[in-house]
Amino acid sequence: MIIDTLPNAKKYFPLHPLFSKAFKFIESVNLKEVETGEYETGETGLRAIVSNKPGLAARESKNKMECHNQHIDIQLCLNGNEKIGWKSRYTCTSGKEKYDPEKDVLFFSDTPDMYFQLRENQFAIFFPEDVHKPMIGKGNIKKLVIKVRI
Repeated sequence: MIIDTLPNAKKYFPLHPLFSKAFKFIESVNLKEVETGEYETGETGLRAIVSNKPGLAARESKNKMECHNQHIDIQLCLNGNEKIGWKSRYTCTSGKEKYDPEKDVLFFSDTPDMYFQLRENQFAIFFPEDVHKPMIGKGNIKKLVIKVRI
């Protein structure tokens, strides 16, 4: 897992061939005015999703913690304060559902080992070994998620 701010994004380009294109897409979007929905990035292996939803209560954080086998998530907070729970996939013991290959998601009901906060223009990168529970907070949280195919 990586936590950082947009001005430092270039440091992570060497980690995956599509990271530079993912952040180039982010730069092309008016982050203040982008509407919710799915967006074409113009690149095979990249999908962009903008959501704007009410935050969840912290007690819900152990329900449906998620990870992915075929994608890396770049999650960028656009507005609000988002708290995210995290736990290593290798220490999760409470599988909640079977892996869904069509949606590329595996859920766990473990309690996160840690929480961290994302504010406007801060991002987290979640690799397949990072089980995460996003969208914890008060009020609406607007975010952009880039799905990067491994």
